[in-house]
Amino acid sequence: MPVFFGLDIGTTSTIGLLADDGDRILATAKRPVTLSSPNPGWSEEDPEQWWANVCAIVTELLEKSGFEAGDITAVGVTGMVPAVVLLDKSGHLLRPSIQQSDGRSGAEVAEIKEEIDPAHFLQLTGNGINQQLVANKLRWIKRHENDVFKRIATVFGSYDFINWKLTGNRFIEQNWALEAGFLSLETRALVPDLIALGHIDPAVLPPPEASHEIIGTVNREASSATGLAEGTPVIAGCADHVASAYVAGVIDAGDILIKFGGAGDILAATNRVQPDARLFTDFHIVPDLYMPNGCMATTGSLLNWFVAEFAANLPDDAGSCSSPHARFDALAEKVPPGANGILALPYFLGEKTPIHDHSARGTFTGLSLSNDIGDLWRALLEGTAFGFRHHIDVLQDIGYPVHRILASDGGTASRVWMQIAADVLGMPVQLLANHPGSSLGAAWLAGMGTGAVSDWTGVNRFIKSGPLISPNPKNHAFYNERFAHYRELYEQLSPLFLKMAKETES
Repeated sequence: MPVFFGLDIGTTSTIGLLADDGDRILATAKRPVTLSSPNPGWSEEDPEQWWANVCAIVTELLEKSGFEAGDITAVGVTGMVPAVVLLDKSGHLLRPSIQQSDGRSGAEVAEIKEEIDPAHFLQLTGNGINQQLVANKLRWIKRHENDVFKRIATVFGSYDFINWKLTGNRFIEQNWALEAGFLSLETRALVPDLIALGHIDPAVLPPPEASHEIIGTVNREASSATGLAEGTPVIAGCADHVASAYVAGVIDAGDILIKFGGAGDILAATNRVQPDARLFTDFHIVPDLYMPNGCMATTGSLLNWFVAEFAANLPDDAGSCSSPHARFDALAEKVPPGANGILALPYFLGEKTPIHDHSARGTFTGLSLSNDIGDLWRALLEGTAFGFRHHIDVLQDIGYPVHRILASDGGTASRVWMQIAADVLGMPVQLLANHPGSSLGAAWLAGMGTGAVSDWTGVNRFIKSGPLISPNPKNHAFYNERFAHYRELYEQLSPLFLKMAKETES
């Protein structure tokens, strides 16, 4: 029986699992990751912590499952994109990784927009010029950490780093290269003119590979450190959000996955791509398909912040649930649509897609002395749902169909939030009962890359459907009007957000 090892190098944790070629997850393990922000807007991690987590996870998985290292057929690694990991010529880390959510390089983004036509860049890469790109981060390093910049010998991403630690071979996976802004969407080759935007020698970028391609095998040093068998094949890996949507069954045109995690992802499948600066473009896991997608900077993390700051103010009649999230939900369920006049913008960490505005900020608008904490909570649930609605409108405006909406991740445990989402979107929302995350996508992809399995859709056997949340037509009609106010509120406030950001920076 083939056994596949999948790893997810996530923002807040490293997750591993073993899966077979049927529909069984044999064992799972998880280790926390420390996200640091030395300055406002910065987002960094220690790649050596990722590697230490991988070493510990392998041991735990083998103990839990009862399998031997030699039973593992192949290894696949997924992770966030495009994190930036830098090595010197001796293979030593030069600094902590700069994460995809890092917002330090606004000035460098503006410079790049002056140097290359944004429309040309969009058509070439499928993505707009924004802070997600790697070139602007490299420019920032050159400007502020030139001693580091001068010693760069390798630039790659989170799962590329783990693959190098496993095999000793340096490659970049194609979606990292695409979202980094270095790869042609059409030819899937690195473009020298794009690499030049980062002021680096093209030689520091390893060659790109498709997700399922084998890039090497576990070497002796990695075998000793992890417990994996020497010679086990390792594939190029994949972007975590793409892998997660693939596992959920987003394969046919019109399939949409909404991820209610710390951030909010929305992903679609298509066999034709229409680049649009409002969204990101990735290659799908399945060859010849694409995955247009968006990411809201904060959804679940916004609710977690609210809980941390205001849970002490929960009234005694908020319910007996141990979880403060559930107690807030119990209050919000009693509040009518519209949160008794409060409208929330969920841009508490700025916003990625579709507005790409790092200066945007969160607001509660319409407050009066009659409002209470349950109104505020419902306003946040509605505001994040409006953010997903904005993405759905953009997808349809571009010309992508929207036929089926799936929902995954921790936020789906809130039935109140899911009902609000269905009402705002005006479509049924299909919950997924046991989505294990992107590490399963990496595991199955490893099986595909080695030929141990041959059905791209076989991974969907692991997932079971949960409840189907149907929209309330009356509430949907109300939310259509409310959504228009949501969009107008941002348009009115965006000039003020920019002024305030400049005042803070000065």
